[in-house]
Amino acid sequence: MIIRLGYVGMSKTLSNITPSSTYTYTNFIKNNDYNKLNEVIISNLEALNNLIDYNIKNNVHFFRLTSKLIPLATKKEVQFDYINKYKKYYDEISDKIIKNNMRIDFHPDQFTILNSTKKEVVEDSIEILKYHYNILDALKIKNKIIILHVGSSVLGKENAIKRFINNFKKLPDYLKDSIVIENDDKIFNIDDCLKINKEINIPIVLDYHHHICNNENDIINHIEDVFNTWESINPKIHFSTSKSKLKKEIRSHHEYINSDDFIFFLEKIKHLNYDVDIMIEAKGKDDAVFRLIRELKYKTN
Repeated sequence: MIIRLGYVGMSKTLSNITPSSTYTYTNFIKNNDYNKLNEVIISNLEALNNLIDYNIKNNVHFFRLTSKLIPLATKKEVQFDYINKYKKYYDEISDKIIKNNMRIDFHPDQFTILNSTKKEVVEDSIEILKYHYNILDALKIKNKIIILHVGSSVLGKENAIKRFINNFKKLPDYLKDSIVIENDDKIFNIDDCLKINKEINIPIVLDYHHHICNNENDIINHIEDVFNTWESINPKIHFSTSKSKLKKEIRSHHEYINSDDFIFFLEKIKHLNYDVDIMIEAKGKDDAVFRLIRELKYKTN
């Protein structure tokens, strides 16, 4: 079993480099300043380029891009070319990603609700999905992955699942082929995700922390089924440690990873002998990954 660890969005070590600089819609409307928007986009792309270099030098081959890379790209009121105009930046970053076999993906925020009961929210969600796909395509990512939660539970879980499946089936094929679902920490657990998979053959990311917060069965009962939803690439897992064991904080992420819990989890899955990619969803980001690696070297053979 080969495991690759990754982190999310930006580095804690490179504190002066961020690919998530913003330009708010309010400020844009006030000034109608496309030059400023252009400056922010270039700054973010250059920062991403530096982050990719940093990852390569530190042997990190799994990384989640920030959804904030291109500000205002999903605003209908703001029309601009965020792909062709910046092709040289995408190409330079893409060359490094491909050459170093780095796995790249996206996880849009909580406002991407494909199963919403509101038509406008679904329409906006599809535009958000298209934006993420366009970035992955510009970066020439072969296996384009956009991770979603099942979403809203309005009108009950069963109806919500049906809405997700129905709206998914209406998507263009290129988006269908990119979407992956993840269990959440309150409503839709691994059993629900597997039920959806049987209907639309969609891969599943296991979020182990979410499973601890929201489950009906020990994950060992389902882990092989979850891994088998991935056909051509390694299964992906999200891993984090609770901020506190207190009920009100159990869903929040800690700065770092409890290495004993991580080892315990690996013991649960090692008999399957799958190569897996594990995204560390800790507030410490790259620092949390490197600390975990040091502790694993100390505690394991």
